[in-house]
Amino acid sequence: MPTTDLRLDVLMHLSDLPGVPGQEDGVRDYVLRELDGLADEVRVDALGNVIARRAARKAKKGETAERVMISAHMDEIGFLVRFIDDHGFVRVQALGGFDTRNLFARNVTIHTRGGSMPGILSPGGRPVHIATPEERKQIPEVRDFVIDLGLSADEVRRRVRVGDMVTLDQAARQVGNLVCGKAMDDRASVFMLLEVLRLLRGHKLRHELIAVFSVQEEVGLRGAGVAAYGAQPTIGIGLDVTLAVDTPGTKPDEAVTRVGSGIGIKVFDSSMISTRWLVDEFADLAERQGIPSQLEVLAQGGTDGAAIQRSREGVPTVTLSLPTRYIHTIVESVHVDDLRAGVDLLCAYLR
Repeated sequence: MPTTDLRLDVLMHLSDLPGVPGQEDGVRDYVLRELDGLADEVRVDALGNVIARRAARKAKKGETAERVMISAHMDEIGFLVRFIDDHGFVRVQALGGFDTRNLFARNVTIHTRGGSMPGILSPGGRPVHIATPEERKQIPEVRDFVIDLGLSADEVRRRVRVGDMVTLDQAARQVGNLVCGKAMDDRASVFMLLEVLRLLRGHKLRHELIAVFSVQEEVGLRGAGVAAYGAQPTIGIGLDVTLAVDTPGTKPDEAVTRVGSGIGIKVFDSSMISTRWLVDEFADLAERQGIPSQLEVLAQGGTDGAAIQRSREGVPTVTLSLPTRYIHTIVESVHVDDLRAGVDLLCAYLR
């Protein structure tokens, strides 16, 4: 059951938008515009989640209509300004997990009330030309990094406040069959959920659909938990990226998923064990429909699915995972075929 062509320009625009946990405003505004005409009801809750509802068709005899909540998070890993020193260098607080080996000499933007300010993020210390052999081997921590704005301390303090959002600069682009950008985690899933709603426009749904574009996932699955409490779903589906450990230097048994081999159906991660009958239902549906899929076991990590699963008295939940290379870097990469497989599987389930 092939879908129409995916709107990859929308995905790349979503990845480029700034939106760290707690400051997802730009992403939320774009999602709200994209939702126009795609849902029976759209609202924003007190935490900032976008919640779009589609009603189910009238149940046939012997059928049970579920209330299905599907959640993809809008926030990306990034930073907040936490301190400005006497020389005008800015120190940051991380929002989400960074491998600091990927943060050296990066262009960043500080988003202030007066507008965006370009900056250079790099760790303090001596440059490689005069560093000792021991210093060259050291891996800095986030607290060692500073942002250079090229301005005096007085000017920086005048324009920048503690709490201002800081994002890494990287324009999304297509590389072969990969779409690569700074925030495929989890804008790629936001994109898939928007595409599902677009493709189901005019179709009667088997289940009531509560589509949630959540906030603050990267700092503890916070938005999805609040949304699930209010929505009271009977079925939960998390949408997120997962590791594709399929590049040189890794062992075959370390491959959580492989890029281009289909959408992942999560069995386990450190935040949840997917409800087994839902895993089987999605795997069987994918096989019947000829949709590429792969089962996923992830040793560490968590998704909105875990927050839904633990809501109220508990919700049967599964997570669909998009295989992704280079997660939590500025070149997170997803495969077009995996995106299409995820959209197709969700559409088949909801129809």
